Amino acid sequence: MKTCHTWLLCVWLAFPALATRQVVDDAGHTVTVPAHVERIADGWFAHHSVLMTLGAGRNIVATVNHEENQPWMFKINPSLRQALQIRGTSFNSEDLLARHVDVVFVAKGKGDAQSYSQAGIPALEMAFTDYASMEKSVTTTAEVLGTGQARVRATAYNQYLNRVLADVQAKTAELAENQRPRVLHIQSLNPLKVDGRNTLIDTWITLAGGRNAAGEVDGNMKEVSPERVLYWQPQVIILGAGCGDIASSPYAALFKELNAVKQGNVWRNPAGVFPWDRYGTESALQLQWAASKLHPALFSGLDMVSVTRDFYRQFFDYSLTQEQAMRVLNALPPQE
Repeated sequence: MKTCHTWLLCVWLAFPALATRQVVDDAGHTVTVPAHVERIADGWFAHHSVLMTLGAGRNIVATVNHEENQPWMFKINPSLRQALQIRGTSFNSEDLLARHVDVVFVAKGKGDAQSYSQAGIPALEMAFTDYASMEKSVTTTAEVLGTGQARVRATAYNQYLNRVLADVQAKTAELAENQRPRVLHIQSLNPLKVDGRNTLIDTWITLAGGRNAAGEVDGNMKEVSPERVLYWQPQVIILGAGCGDIASSPYAALFKELNAVKQGNVWRNPAGVFPWDRYGTESALQLQWAASKLHPALFSGLDMVSVTRDFYRQFFDYSLTQEQAMRVLNALPPQE
């Protein structure tokens, strides 16, 4: 009997990877994942920042991001340079199997999850459209990782996010409509694309004390005509980090008639590990930046350089210099 027990113990120790857990992803699917997740493929550009925030950036072995597009991400998480890098968002399942991928994350609704699952790779669909669902997505990712470190960091991040939300709303919630500037967020100038309602962008514009000038548009990155922008007459324009300049756009002459352009209220959005205005964990920084830009008198004590450095130290385990933080705030790449 003792020999039998010893043999069973040896078998259990030899096959720990056979142990599994179940996690419900952001699409509501119950997915069976390994007890120990070590090797990750991430098919959602923004989700990399979530993994890095949870201390799992080094576990990414297949990525859709590229250094020329996200230079700070690769500087802060240099192991990505050794990862499989693809164009687009669809990995070859055989490539993932060859790299012994434990799980793959995909953006909800992209249609790749089923093919990965059929190949025997647990696939989780991730998504969020506001801060409540973002908090849930961070927690879900930590549950997939399954480590004490990931859970602790998820709790710390969500607590930080909720503090920021409370602090900003305490100053902007009572603003009258005429105190809230009309803000247009342009994701691309050619073609001309803006972000409308039912988006995280609309959420942070509103919380920061603005009104989304494109509120009649539904969704992210929607193509519109320049005449429509003239009709909206935004008081502030925020340009996505990589969308170019109005002066060199096809609409330069037309957009000279915009109040935002006439008054010099055209701002470049910060970009670090991921563009702050999009769907990454740096959205907690975006909210503070946008609020301080829209209402400097209300947020006069907010030092975004210090806030940025503290955030990177706590959540990305990276100590930015003051100059580096300023480059992030100005959407500039790291210096060699």
